[in-house]
Amino acid sequence: MSAAGADAQALLRRAQTAAQRLAYSGTFVYQQGSQIRTSRITHLVEGRNELEKLEVLDGRPREYIRTNDEIVCYVPESRTLLLEKRVTQDVFPAIISATPAELAAHYTIRKGASGRVAGFEADSVTLQPKDKLRYGYALWTERASGLLLRVQTTGENGDVVEQITFTQLEIGRIERSRVRPRVADTRGWRVENAVMQGADLSNWSVGGIPAGFRKVREIRRLVIDTGLSEGTAKGPSRREVSQIVFSDGIAVISIFIEPASQSRTEGSVRQGAMNIVGKRQGDFWLTIVGEVPSEAIRQVASSIEFRPVK
Repeated sequence: MSAAGADAQALLRRAQTAAQRLAYSGTFVYQQGSQIRTSRITHLVEGRNELEKLEVLDGRPREYIRTNDEIVCYVPESRTLLLEKRVTQDVFPAIISATPAELAAHYTIRKGASGRVAGFEADSVTLQPKDKLRYGYALWTERASGLLLRVQTTGENGDVVEQITFTQLEIGRIERSRVRPRVADTRGWRVENAVMQGADLSNWSVGGIPAGFRKVREIRRLVIDTGLSEGTAKGPSRREVSQIVFSDGIAVISIFIEPASQSRTEGSVRQGAMNIVGKRQGDFWLTIVGEVPSEAIRQVASSIEFRPVK
């Protein structure tokens, strides 16, 4: 490996470690196609525990308070607490879950330009895919700490298809009070437990998963939809969904499996870097979601087979 390649991989390792071990608080903007969303994240570590608060600043207010893998979502307008577990470790800026060596098998990793992001001196790393079944990335890291400041997802022609970037950031001493929820008194609120458990989904096979994506989770979960029914007497609607999660260390592909319903229409849609395919397969409805090009999602969708247990 060249010295430049080693430097680029070292920047990735620092970014991975910094997002998990540093104390920081900042506002970031997520641009997905024509949609722009603003959030604030506050993160600190106490002993062996990671504490994190994610606030959605646009649209309906939401707060996600995380202690390690346990998440409590506060939904003020319906006075609801949703208890969840973290499925993937891919919330910005902690988006990397593979070693640089593992990523290098499927991306060409190079050190990029230097510059400034959110007022910080920054260095960049580019990940150029070695096939057409994944996107490229430009990652900007803060020079002193290594914390990830900006991620740009790039298409085949190098155009930016999705971007997430800090616009304001503090790194260092963060008071513990800043990871507490804004709502201090939740007496009388409805508590919904999104029960999640490991599942054996081996009767589902996926032959067309792109090289480098490995299965990281098989779960069955209770999905609680607070969208249409918030504030109604019926409360949130619930349905059980199975999920198979694959990752190559930076991109994620999920296959959601649930009983088929007559009201759904098959088709595909793209939102920024996210491609989604919905299809009926026998008695099941499949939703395939991935941060990969449409060709990859179509390949995955067409390769899924169900083998009933004998």
